Amino acid sequence: QVQLVESGGGSVQAGGSLRLSCRASGITYSFFRINTMGWYRQAPGNERELVAASSLGTRAKYADSVKGRFSISRDNAKNTVYLQMNSMKPEDTGVYDCSGLSAWGQGTQVTDSS
Repeated sequence: QVQLVESGGGSVQAGGSLRLSCRASGITYSFFRINTMGWYRQAPGNERELVAASSLGTRAKYADSVKGRFSISRDNAKNTVYLQMNSMKPEDTGVYDCSGLSAWGQGTQVTDSS
């Protein structure tokens, strides 16, 4: 059974940076690398939205609101996908979830401390 475990959330001031990690267990490296992995977020009162997605052989996709500020990357040898968040804004607050391999993580909270 695939499990996704996220880490790296926290409180950050506007303009600051955070890096989220999501590690998949219960699968092999060869299977992880061919699967699309995505980061989603849900702000209070809003629906969950796709923030960034990474697929083998294609360019990463980003929500318009984070283009140029966020970057998704993966270390397939570690079955891990990352979300680097720079120049953060108060509206980036929310619960961030990674998803892929028909699984979801537990969510990690990102809060604006400005």
